Amino acid sequence: MPVNAERQDQPTLAEAVTQVSERASLLVREEIELAKAEINARVSKLIKGAVVGIVAGVFLITGLFFLLNSAAWGAYLIFGGTAYWAGFLIVAVLLFVLGALAGLIAARAMKRGAPPMPAMAIDEAKKIRETVTEAGS
Repeated sequence: MPVNAERQDQPTLAEAVTQVSERASLLVREEIELAKAEINARVSKLIKGAVVGIVAGVFLITGLFFLLNSAAWGAYLIFGGTAYWAGFLIVAVLLFVLGALAGLIAARAMKRGAPPMPAMAIDEAKKIRETVTEAGS
C-alpha cells in the first residue's frame, strides 16, 4: 500500500513535462515583460530630458539672439562706427566657427552613444540559462 501511495503523489512523466513547459513559457513571458518595462522606463526618462532640453534651448537661443545683436552693434562702435555691417560680419564668422566645433563634438557624442538595452532582463536571462544548464547536467 505505501508503494502505491507514493506513486499517486508523484506526477507522471507527461505531467512533469507539461509543468516544466508551462513554467518555462511563464518565465519567458515574465522576462519579456521585464525587458519592456525596463526599456519604457529609460525611454520615458530620455523623452522628459529631451523636452526640458528643448525648452532650455529656446530660452538660450532667444537670449543668444539679443546678446549677439548687442555684440554686433558693439563691434560696429569699437571699429569706428562707419560700417555697421562689419560688426555683424565679425559676429557671424565667430558663430560659424563655434557651430562647426559644436557639430563635431555632437557627432562624436552620437557615435559613442548606445541604444538603451534591458540590462536587468539580459542578466536575468543569463542566470536562468546557467541554472538550467547546471540542473540539466
